[in-house]
Amino acid sequence: MSKTAEKLLIVDDNEDIRNQLRWGLDSEYNVFLAGRHEEALSLFIKHRPKVTLLDLGLPPHEESAEEGFRCLEDILKIRPLAKIIIVTGNEERENALKAVQTGAYDFYQKPIDLKELKIIVKRAFHLYGLEEENRKLHTALDNRGALINGIIGECPKMLDVFSTIRKVASSDAPVLIQGESGTGKELVAKAIYSLSLRKDKPFIPINCGAIPENLLESELFGYEKGAFTGAYTKVHGKVEYAHKGTLFLDEIGELPYPLQVKLLRFLQEKTIQRVGGREDIHTDTRIIAATNKNLTKEIQKGRFREDLFYRIGVVTINLPPLRERKDDIMILANLFLQRFKNEFSKKIKGFEPLAIEMFKSYPWPGNVRELENRIQRAVLMSETPLIMPQDLDLTHTEKPWQSAINKEDSRTLKEIKEKIERDIIVSVMEKHDGQISKVADELGVARPTLYGLMKKYDIKGVDKDN
Repeated sequence: MSKTAEKLLIVDDNEDIRNQLRWGLDSEYNVFLAGRHEEALSLFIKHRPKVTLLDLGLPPHEESAEEGFRCLEDILKIRPLAKIIIVTGNEERENALKAVQTGAYDFYQKPIDLKELKIIVKRAFHLYGLEEENRKLHTALDNRGALINGIIGECPKMLDVFSTIRKVASSDAPVLIQGESGTGKELVAKAIYSLSLRKDKPFIPINCGAIPENLLESELFGYEKGAFTGAYTKVHGKVEYAHKGTLFLDEIGELPYPLQVKLLRFLQEKTIQRVGGREDIHTDTRIIAATNKNLTKEIQKGRFREDLFYRIGVVTINLPPLRERKDDIMILANLFLQRFKNEFSKKIKGFEPLAIEMFKSYPWPGNVRELENRIQRAVLMSETPLIMPQDLDLTHTEKPWQSAINKEDSRTLKEIKEKIERDIIVSVMEKHDGQISKVADELGVARPTLYGLMKKYDIKGVDKDN
């Protein structure tokens, strides 16, 4: 067996059983044998195997489980993540269950069926790898500073976002955050605020698309007593409440055109007038705005003022959609898994390999918000130590890749992946009306690569770039 193979420790007082297990497992693992507690600990400390097969009946108390439990506890003290499989007889089942409660991974009842045991051992190594990967992800995030005020990411585009946040936070310059729904625009706004010199002053959010047009002006700028029916007293608006602090204008693309004029005046002169008032009121308020719309197109259609666009977008932050953050998907998925399994007290170790493939192939139209919701559902629905594809419910989305991952599909993983890949290319081709450069850009591939994939999957299209 290669020295690079995984290490497996077998602890059993019966020499015949030790040799039988070595004979059956030595072709796949580097096997180490021990017949006593002290010998097992010595080998464990020296070789640090991820998985151990342990018989609880060890000398000098072969007839009881006392020494075996001591060995189990000592191993877990040295390496808490270690997977220990208890090998036991039928009459010792109660002790085996107690060992699992103590921290053992699983138990296997004699007589030994090597085929069955190999499956259990392989699964133990797999789960160890998942847990270790998750631990490394957390360490990497802590060490690399890839987390700012709840925003997580390690891909180049997100690192650029983090860099911009740090640069603009200390200024009072207006910031425009652009990105699809669910990409975390409000999180970015709060991150800028929390790192700014205004962090001890109010952060006032307002959704420009959630308030009726006839009420939005008074919400923003306030109103004077008698300004309209029911205005029995003077009321301050959000801009005034955010004095010395920050006003977050979410979905600014929905701001009615007449109010855009008033907002522009405020940005230019730092003064407002309440509804029904004539007095100019000075306010020192920083503006951070966000939108999921393409404001350039809105300007072309006459729905958004160009001068306001340049005023609010002194600094522009473009948040990438999750489909362009391939390196971050599993980082986020693992962190959401940790959060929800703790919240719901579920003993879930990680994701089944096909589920991971689905994560990477799925385009995530709802972005990080959708990923979070999917994993929350999966944790609630899961009945196994691993999140399975069906737990994610991705097959129920009416998307072109739906049929590729049907639970009853008997195709191989390679065939499923190719089906998903073809359907996504076709979908993006339709979206961009056959413009190869735009399709290649969205998919993150070079044009020659795209041409090769089109040829491979017999995708017909019109190259409108030439």
